[in-house]
Amino acid sequence: FSAGGSPEALSIFTIVLLHLLLTSNFLFYSSSFTKLPHLAGTEQNLLLAKQIQGQWKEFGLDSAELVHYDVLLSYPNEKQPNYISVIDDQGNEIFNTSLFEPPPHGYENVTDILPPYNAFSAQGVPEADLVYVNYGRTEDFFKLEREMGINCTGRIVIARYGKIFRGNKVKNAILAGARGIILYSDPADYCAPGVDAYPDGWNLPGGGAQRGNVLNLNGAGDPLTPGYPAKEYTFRYEVDEGVGIPKIPVHPIGYHDAEVLLRAMGGSAAPDSSWKGSLNVPYNIGPGFAGNSSTRKVRMHVHTDNKITRIYNIIGTLRGAVEPDRYIILGGHRDAWVFGGIDPTTGAAVLQEIVRSFGKMKMEGWRPKRTIIFASWDAEEFGLLGSTEWAEENARVLQERAVAYINSDSSIEGNYTLRVDCTPLLYKLVYNLTKEILSPDEGYENKSLYESWLEKDPANVVFSICRINKLGSGSDFEAYFQRLGIASGRVRYTKNRVTDKFSNYPVYHTVYETFELVEKFYDPTFKKHLTIAQLRGKLVYELADSQVIPFDCRDYGEALKEYSNRIYKLAKKHEEQLKLYKVSFGDHVSSLREISVSISRSPVTVRIMNDQLMFIERAFIDPLGLPGRKFYRHVIFAPSSHNKYAGESFPGIYDALFDIESKADQREAWEEVKRQISIAAFTVQAAAGTLKEVA
Repeated sequence: FSAGGSPEALSIFTIVLLHLLLTSNFLFYSSSFTKLPHLAGTEQNLLLAKQIQGQWKEFGLDSAELVHYDVLLSYPNEKQPNYISVIDDQGNEIFNTSLFEPPPHGYENVTDILPPYNAFSAQGVPEADLVYVNYGRTEDFFKLEREMGINCTGRIVIARYGKIFRGNKVKNAILAGARGIILYSDPADYCAPGVDAYPDGWNLPGGGAQRGNVLNLNGAGDPLTPGYPAKEYTFRYEVDEGVGIPKIPVHPIGYHDAEVLLRAMGGSAAPDSSWKGSLNVPYNIGPGFAGNSSTRKVRMHVHTDNKITRIYNIIGTLRGAVEPDRYIILGGHRDAWVFGGIDPTTGAAVLQEIVRSFGKMKMEGWRPKRTIIFASWDAEEFGLLGSTEWAEENARVLQERAVAYINSDSSIEGNYTLRVDCTPLLYKLVYNLTKEILSPDEGYENKSLYESWLEKDPANVVFSICRINKLGSGSDFEAYFQRLGIASGRVRYTKNRVTDKFSNYPVYHTVYETFELVEKFYDPTFKKHLTIAQLRGKLVYELADSQVIPFDCRDYGEALKEYSNRIYKLAKKHEEQLKLYKVSFGDHVSSLREISVSISRSPVTVRIMNDQLMFIERAFIDPLGLPGRKFYRHVIFAPSSHNKYAGESFPGIYDALFDIESKADQREAWEEVKRQISIAAFTVQAAAGTLKEVA
């Protein structure tokens, strides 16, 4: 196989690549990677890194290096456990929540399983009345304070997991004046109807509690070295000055313990059914307990320690034969809260098999046109730290040379259909490639992945295209897309978004995320792993080996029109203010021009056009960043200010318009809207200018 071969040769390569990917290897890697806990910063995670590094060298990559950083991580205190208690009027503890999750069958003798905790919680032992705040969303606190007159200041609040990123819940609690926040997984959100709890089914047991970090980094990376790589030479802030670290205690509990707390709640009734989960409790709001228990308080015991710890990325390289200075990056994280059966191992196993397959092709004489960089990231669970630190250290080179970033986090979060989140530049490529891959779904034998995806998740009832989502955050593509403007995408199998109302997958970030969970319930044949490997592998191959980078500008133009119309409709809800403060949207979003070139043109012409395509995404980057979020620099896309997981379009304008009627200085608020419109208009026009023909 030679770079730059005929179309027939490329077709042969694609066929060979797909046949090289083996389902038996996914089983092997998944079983191997999940035998022991491998939390970031632990010895076991370093051993796993060295194991993977050795395998990458054996697979034939040109290099596979360990790259380290010294970042702030967070662990439970071994001598002072974290828990929640109910105290009587004498200060005696009359109820304590569980300290550990009951281990799953077969794992009773495994050591180094850390108990459930929320990383980077503040330390403290606050006592206060309890207030139930539903999901802890912005709108939930608005309802409590503005409509129900319930003040959370000086209280401890309890919120159920789901709907938004946990760090946003904590931020909202802090803004509301709470002294602490308890998080729990309600069965309404973490148990599917008619399914048994693990190990008999894939639902969350009552003693299971979701771990997770509660930072509000807004893309900063290591909290002590925001914007710069956490190396030996780097200036560090003091821990109490770190970016995004909450100032109140936070702790997660299981729904059995939450039921005890919520059953005793007094005060106002839940405002409507959307505030009620499926526990056998009234879901009263509080504050405090009812009846004879009214003098009782809740006490939090949180002693989590933050400490600077070394982490290790694995960076593997397959050098390009024609354009070695153009990079395609395929990266996914390795670290897990416990065993990581789904998150991240369903992604790490796919990454491993893709590396093996590409390495085998290289050893048989093939090289891609462009360089492929494979990355196994560390400390993703602590705030995307490994991937962000590497992006910071290599920012100048990546801005000049990176063509695209494809993420390889969890491949399976459900087993219903495909889910894709990506830049509009990749829409056409994703659609075309899914038409070349067979669907693994039952009942769709001999049909393409595109056909099953289209039937199960169409974009709308009018257009016969599949749904593709905007990129938000929550995984390692963040720094590459939101900060550096590198075209990015992620693909995985997911649940039925229409009928499955539970959040994510039920045992997310618990001790029950085992290899057996995946093998028994989610992908027994590993065919869905294979499908995702085929799609991720083909994306990387096409981006690395096509003569013309397979980006389609027209889809970006259409997306910009759609996003512009959406934000204009949002603004039109305030029509009187638009007239009063002379706010005009005008025709501020123009379509990106289509550019094309014949593959028979000279190499210089093709290189010029490829550079234009590569820098389209970069053209949407504002070096000043979004207001209050300077590391989110993409003017078209950003994680929602109210939910890090979700993507928002024209985020500067959207945030300026959010809840604008409640802002004290209306003139100043609308001036900010006008400012954000002007930034968006300039950015889109500038991006269009990058596509003009070279004089």
